[in-house]
Amino acid sequence: MHILLVEDDESIAVSLTDGLRDAGFTVTHAATGAAALSADPADAVLLDLGLPDMDGRDVCRVLRSRGNVPIIMLTARGDEFDRVLGLELGADDYVTKPFSLRELVARVRAVTRRAGSSARGTAVLDVGGAQAIGLLEIDRRTRRVRLDGAEVILTAKEFDLLAYLAVDPGAVCTRTDILENVWDVNWFGPTKTVDAHIAAIRKKLGHPGWIEAVRGIGFRLEQPR
Repeated sequence: MHILLVEDDESIAVSLTDGLRDAGFTVTHAATGAAALSADPADAVLLDLGLPDMDGRDVCRVLRSRGNVPIIMLTARGDEFDRVLGLELGADDYVTKPFSLRELVARVRAVTRRAGSSARGTAVLDVGGAQAIGLLEIDRRTRRVRLDGAEVILTAKEFDLLAYLAVDPGAVCTRTDILENVWDVNWFGPTKTVDAHIAAIRKKLGHPGWIEAVRGIGFRLEQPR
């Protein structure tokens, strides 16, 4: 698996590169946002927010506009606002420094597994072919979503979350079930990340009624009434 590491601190970059290579990954290092945007496509991106030439969130936005490569933000910014903003911009996960290499490797494998980039398997239930829920069409084979014929661009994690809810339309999925099946059974982050992704999907679908919150339990997907 090929990882693009975007990190301006040379000592951190060397340490991460060596550790990731020892874990079996191929790593390309970019020290600036411009270098990251001109790098060859990778299977996953580890993106530091504090870059010398541009804000890492802008890099995330551009990378996300180009496709659904899994993006994990690496940052010293631990405030909830920064985490939620990063997720809304298209990041699939968010790791606050300092972190262990073991945790980072687990997160990389989790996001790529969800995106279908890893042969280790997926915890997201699969329904073959395109699935229609009213005007909403979800195609798991091509990982495309259309609403009334118009394509809806989702991040890799947003697609996995929508596809998981669509396995049984109308059924309530608990936050725990969602975290274990769409993220990872060993998810370390806040449960509010589910809510942030739900909010992003609702916005892209143009109607909050597509995903209904069931207070104290979780969420369900159904066509708005």
